[in-house]
Amino acid sequence: MNKSEIVKKAIGHEPTEPLPFCIHLALDAQEEHHKKLFEDYVVGNTKKAFDAGKLSLDEAVRMGIGNYVCSVGCPWWSWHNLPSEYAQFDAPDFMPQTIGYGSYDGYAERLKYLKDSTGAYILVTIWGSHFEKAYFARGIENFMADMAGEPEYSQKLLDMIIRKNMVMLENIVNIPEIDGILLGSDWGSQKSLLMSPMVWREQIAPGEKKEYDLIHEAKKEVWVHSCGNVEQIMGDLITLGVDVLNPLQPECMDIKNIKEKYGDNLAFWGGISTQQTLPYGTPQEVKRETEQVASLMRRNGGYILAPSQEIQADVPYENLKMLIDAARELSGL
Repeated sequence: MNKSEIVKKAIGHEPTEPLPFCIHLALDAQEEHHKKLFEDYVVGNTKKAFDAGKLSLDEAVRMGIGNYVCSVGCPWWSWHNLPSEYAQFDAPDFMPQTIGYGSYDGYAERLKYLKDSTGAYILVTIWGSHFEKAYFARGIENFMADMAGEPEYSQKLLDMIIRKNMVMLENIVNIPEIDGILLGSDWGSQKSLLMSPMVWREQIAPGEKKEYDLIHEAKKEVWVHSCGNVEQIMGDLITLGVDVLNPLQPECMDIKNIKEKYGDNLAFWGGISTQQTLPYGTPQEVKRETEQVASLMRRNGGYILAPSQEIQADVPYENLKMLIDAARELSGL
């Protein structure tokens, strides 16, 4: 059984003896730690592929660590030449312009190379895909006011984003090497949703469902990223068809309670504290929390071990290495 099959088994809520894990570093942490990680973990065929220019440094490090999930970006789109009206409080009376970026040339071939060389689960990650995309255009304060006071405008902007997203997803969703697609939007604060559940269900959920249905029709799995406490809509996410939820922040939610209430229907990726233990704990505290979270969350399957966010530069290398080594030990690497 290869890594992709193990991840799919976990997502299907089957217990897995090798516990799958996926650990990512933010850009500042890559600059801080990549050289040491390369020296400590990148060997054999992975090093040869890097030396031959077939892998970037980040790809080589992630493969050397042993991640069971290989995350990749994709050609997408962004706002273009946003006019000054979009930074003002009042809702504009027109939609903004957009522009595509990235290239499909060699994209499918690249995914095939990564799949064939790692055996990992290929996850396409699309951060800031919907709600965040809207407030990237308007600013978060303005768009939150739009949702409350100008719902016709905010819905029109959100609908435009989904139309663009659907076209882009249709261009990639049938690539056979893709196993899952992650759509990201931060709906939560440290305490609760940024908007009421009613507003989320009225303005955000319908567009999300269109995307999830398209992904499922192509026999891929739906991963969703939302920072913060989103327990108020966790039942909705299950109904809409989410397969994996990330990042599951222990500072925001009681992960034991979340696992007990929703673990039969949702798989989780995350759970290890990036706000407390990883930056401020000792290596032994990191190891202990990693083992405790893994023991709790892997029951009856449904868990990919990871920190609750990408590792940032405030995490000491000794703590990062302990996290990786503990994850590798739990997965039998």
